[in-house]
Amino acid sequence: MKGLIGRKIGMTSIFTKDGISIPITIIEIEVNRVTQIKSIKKDGYCAFQVTTGIKKANKIIKPEAGNFIKAGVAAGRSLWEFRVTNTNSITIGQSITIEQLANIKKVDVTGISKGKGFSGTIKRWNFHTQDASHGNSLSHRVPGSIGQNQTPGKVFKGKKMAGQMGNKRVTVQNLEVISIDKTRNLLLVKGAIPGAPGNDLIIKPAIKLAH
Repeated sequence: MKGLIGRKIGMTSIFTKDGISIPITIIEIEVNRVTQIKSIKKDGYCAFQVTTGIKKANKIIKPEAGNFIKAGVAAGRSLWEFRVTNTNSITIGQSITIEQLANIKKVDVTGISKGKGFSGTIKRWNFHTQDASHGNSLSHRVPGSIGQNQTPGKVFKGKKMAGQMGNKRVTVQNLEVISIDKTRNLLLVKGAIPGAPGNDLIIKPAIKLAH
């Protein structure tokens, strides 16, 4: 199993037999439909493309519509690709379900983190504030020096400064699979995952356990 596309439902907690509370995230994994197969000969790499969910007809652009019609599948929310070594066992129009995770104990989950907007260095990078008094005037939350003088005469790349916070692609590794509800297509994993409820997620078997 290379991967599946799911949707974050939210978080809750369950209790073990010993009475220990475990935080869990609920992920809904609708049927993933294969829309395209890519080959080394034609595309330069080997992969398969999937979609999931349903997109309203008035939201589908023409290039997407042609792709879905050619594959003979219903239009989904978006398109994702999974690279593989070969595609012998995959066919266009094939349905991939949550049952692919039946024997998986830990997973890696990738999503887009919540956007926090333009944030200062204290919130974004956990900088300390300056003194509240003792001569400080209107400089309580300023970042301080960002470089030197004539040498080197520039701000180095990667300098921690104020800017856009969140809304980045984040992967959380080795999340324990607590339970799989095949009747409702729900995956329960231990801990938190990036993104807001309703966001799409990429679920893959934990890569570090495979090496």
